[in-house]
Amino acid sequence: MYTTEKITADTFVPARFEADGELELGGKTIPYHTVSEDNVFYSKDGKPIASIFSYSYFRSDVEDRSSRPVIFGFNGGPGSSSMFVHAGFLGAKRVVYEETDRPTALPPYEAKDNPDCLLDIADVVLVDPVGTGYGLLIDEKEASTFFGIEEDAEAFLVFVEKWLHRYNRWLSPKYIIGESYGCTRASVAAGIAATRSRERAYNIAFDGIVLIGNTVTVGKYFGREVPVEHAVLAFPSYASINWYHNHPTDQSLEEFAMEAKKFADTEYLLALYKGESLQGEERDRIIERICYYTGVSRQYLEERNLRIDDATFRVEVIKDKGCSVARFDGRITRPRYTPETVENTVGLMDDASSDRYGAFFFGVLTGVIFPSLNIKLDRVYVPSYCMYDSYNKKDRWNRESPMGTTGEQLRNAMCRMHGLRTFFANGWYDTATHIGIVYYTVNHAGLPMDRVCIKGYPSGHMIYIGEENVKELCSDIRSFIGGGMPGKAQ
Repeated sequence: MYTTEKITADTFVPARFEADGELELGGKTIPYHTVSEDNVFYSKDGKPIASIFSYSYFRSDVEDRSSRPVIFGFNGGPGSSSMFVHAGFLGAKRVVYEETDRPTALPPYEAKDNPDCLLDIADVVLVDPVGTGYGLLIDEKEASTFFGIEEDAEAFLVFVEKWLHRYNRWLSPKYIIGESYGCTRASVAAGIAATRSRERAYNIAFDGIVLIGNTVTVGKYFGREVPVEHAVLAFPSYASINWYHNHPTDQSLEEFAMEAKKFADTEYLLALYKGESLQGEERDRIIERICYYTGVSRQYLEERNLRIDDATFRVEVIKDKGCSVARFDGRITRPRYTPETVENTVGLMDDASSDRYGAFFFGVLTGVIFPSLNIKLDRVYVPSYCMYDSYNKKDRWNRESPMGTTGEQLRNAMCRMHGLRTFFANGWYDTATHIGIVYYTVNHAGLPMDRVCIKGYPSGHMIYIGEENVKELCSDIRSFIGGGMPGKAQ
């Protein structure tokens, strides 16, 4: 990866910046103090090898912090910085992203003080893992120490341990908010914290986990080898996107999506099992229902033996409008180019949603939020580093975790840490991490169901796109921290 500075163990100097600010929350003025800093990992001979960079927001008018919750938040990837959750809903300032399918990613970019910020009830820590954002891998030979499912999670736990020591917050309730691959990191970290790693124990008790755009699975890794038809798991997302663009019913989004899920769980699943033995009027009826719920054509289904896949669905669902929909947010569209650009031949980076909000969030983060935090750092900020591609061949991410699947790790955490609750928050329009997979995971991972809740949002992978979604998500997290259970497990 290109860089504009040479940072070595001999030249590295840890950075630390402090600032103060105020927010109006719930009719009250909330003063806060921020610390943005390197959290350094050292080799056995005392040389710096890597850094996790954190942005800590502390409410500054609180005298006794022992009962005040702390939220640790991050994005996913693997390789994503905390840019999206920081600028999207967890920071004291955030983007104003009104038009979901905005025609361009070009400025102007709007930002504002975050009226939904959680600082009134909790201190907030945003985390850039090693090699992302301002986080650094100083010694390239140490890549295998940090890049891998368990390695990444354990590095996060070491950071949390040091942070709790530094700010004397061991008595505080502790929450994790992870998005996308961050759900994997959160679940594995909580599982290790409740048991041990291959080398040591941590004894960190987390009170709650919020998983946004879920990647926790009962399959081997990233959903591999889940023993059920993918088209069945994805069906509620297909129906939701069809509902949004084609308006097949007067039902609400959730009513239509859950009705579609019921059909998929029963009749569609059985139809796929029957295969060629499904004939005549029964086959015609099933095809008619699939077309109604998903918006795909009969020809599309006949050519694929009734199966739908994500990539072709995104091109099929609004092809009559000359557009395709985005993987991360099915509300966002792109013209169908000629010759056709096929996303799975050019990579996952070719997604219409990234076209629209990536530059927007980066502009607000670096142009508004960092100056407010008094960050003056001559270091490249990496919004997303393609770690999965970079380290796939080294088998760091793309493998079965020796300590159990991510679903098993979450079960370990919840069963051994009695009282730990988990809140799955997923967008209905997300075809990167389908909400149907959330339901399947919850129903098959052996989780204590009385401490699990699920809620769907009228959004995509980043459910905080749109002002109403930000308000609803922050309100639900506020309720969750207060002991509530938004949504329900089914």
